[in-house]
Amino acid sequence: MSQVQTRPEIRGTFGVVASTHWLASAAAMGVLEKGGNAFDAAVTAGFTLQVVEPHLNGIGGDMPAILWDAKRRASEVICAQGPAPAAATIARYRKEGHSVMPGSGLMAACVPGAFDGWTRMLRDYGTIALEEALAPAIHYAGGGYPLVPRIIETISLVEQLFRDEWKSSAAVYLPGGKLPTPFKLFRNPALAETYRRLVQAGRAAGGDRVAQIEAARRAWREGFVAETVDKFCRSTEAMDSSGQRHRGLLTGADMAKWQSHVEKPVTGRYRDITVAKCGAWSQGPVALQQLALLEGFDMARLKPTDAEWVHTVVECAKLAFADREAWYGDPDFVDVPLKTLLSREYADARRKLVTAQASRELRPGSPDGRKPRLAEYTVVDTAVPYDRAAILATAGTGEPTVGRLGMAAGDTCHLDVIDRHGNMVAATPSGGWLQSSPVIPELGFCLGTRAQMFWLEEGLPCSLEPGKRPRTTLTPGLAFDAEGRALMAFGSPGGDQQDQWSVQLVVRHIDNGMNLQAAIDCPAFHTDHILGSFFPRRFTPGALTVEDRFGEVAVSELRRRGHNVTVGDSWSEGRLCAAAIERTPEGDILKAAANPRGAQNYALGR
Repeated sequence: MSQVQTRPEIRGTFGVVASTHWLASAAAMGVLEKGGNAFDAAVTAGFTLQVVEPHLNGIGGDMPAILWDAKRRASEVICAQGPAPAAATIARYRKEGHSVMPGSGLMAACVPGAFDGWTRMLRDYGTIALEEALAPAIHYAGGGYPLVPRIIETISLVEQLFRDEWKSSAAVYLPGGKLPTPFKLFRNPALAETYRRLVQAGRAAGGDRVAQIEAARRAWREGFVAETVDKFCRSTEAMDSSGQRHRGLLTGADMAKWQSHVEKPVTGRYRDITVAKCGAWSQGPVALQQLALLEGFDMARLKPTDAEWVHTVVECAKLAFADREAWYGDPDFVDVPLKTLLSREYADARRKLVTAQASRELRPGSPDGRKPRLAEYTVVDTAVPYDRAAILATAGTGEPTVGRLGMAAGDTCHLDVIDRHGNMVAATPSGGWLQSSPVIPELGFCLGTRAQMFWLEEGLPCSLEPGKRPRTTLTPGLAFDAEGRALMAFGSPGGDQQDQWSVQLVVRHIDNGMNLQAAIDCPAFHTDHILGSFFPRRFTPGALTVEDRFGEVAVSELRRRGHNVTVGDSWSEGRLCAAAIERTPEGDILKAAANPRGAQNYALGR
């Protein structure tokens, strides 16, 4: 098929970067140019994203990363998803008057994991000092960066909440009592000072690069950061999505006893490639389940803009996401039947449920004969218009950017890096966005609300328990060729849509022969026929949103098949990034591409 592209697929031999903000991509490329490796570049970009995309992530959030260490020929996952506080029990939330986990405020805060995760990557895989990795973030937080319009749109949604309740947030994000101006320089001096103090804590420890990184990590989890977080949660009553004010449960002790860790990825085959994802504490395996189902269909004979292509992908997604809801959870607490869920036999059996008509049911399977159980959920009729006033009343909850309010969907950040040595990183930092909870004045950042993904209902894989990781939607990915060589790093923001858009990318690239940029630019879609991960956790049977570039013929055919189709704007679906290695007889070619939607993602390389 013809490959319509908005930009070239970046190609080079030295290094490539793709991320959800051009400043982060430039910062990462700068590290590569100075001799740093992919891990150094990724960490630098990650800290930069905390500053320049505060509506999508922050230092108080979380971060999973999946990487390929070319020297050791090893693929590993860094899990920087912090767990629930020790005091976070279902009984405690019920006592506070919550029937569902709040989507905003302090009671939904888990242990913030992003800083620990990035510094673990820098310590164990990188080569540069923490001071160098934090330099761009300090520069932009202290000296200013141009605010993209989407940040201001997000602030406007919570402006009244900031003015009336979260006054510490208003002090930062409503400078002079007014909404900021697009593309004018915006500063967060308190955040810059937090970064500086962490660097200084490292310097004061003396010793080598590793010793200084470790000292900064201790300052975070046991020193001034943890002490300030503890005091803020104990002393601040913050309005949350329940309409009531509550203190947080997170303590300095919770932060002191937790550190990010490294684990092996879970993998699945698709055609002649292997795809690697984070474990069932994320939604990563849902991409592997979708691909296992799709392997039984001849996707190459169809065009990605055909109704049959879309229908097939959507129906496979419905089955995989139903299993996610019934079975996924923190494997340290839950017996997840992952081996069976990812098996060829299970996929073959489930594939028989895909017919020419759209399913309207939520249909989890029964791996190993186990009976699935789902939480109680609310069914939303897509024929009923959204209540804009009701959405605005809870604007600080759930995914931070909301498509139905006229803003492009996507709730987080992503970055991919490949260096000249063949090292590869895909990371999806998120949480701690400016609208999640009040800014901690002394630190300049707010805590995340990942605990909103827990259920306050006993006996479910994602039921709340102290010390348990919430099942995150964050899901970076790597792919390997038939010889086991690293092939591609990829991912996207988008909450429940991340592993829908990423699967579309993989299938277009592998089956339909599209290059990375063409595969990203191709008209995209998502289904809401899944139980939502974010407050207020709704299910919308048959819902399918497509970009209008699919055209009337495809849309009509999808509706004939029973899909409840919403036609969105031409460039409204997805914020994918990807980087890859193409191996040729003359040598390896590094490639990268980034989504043009929102005019923010950028790929660089040489």
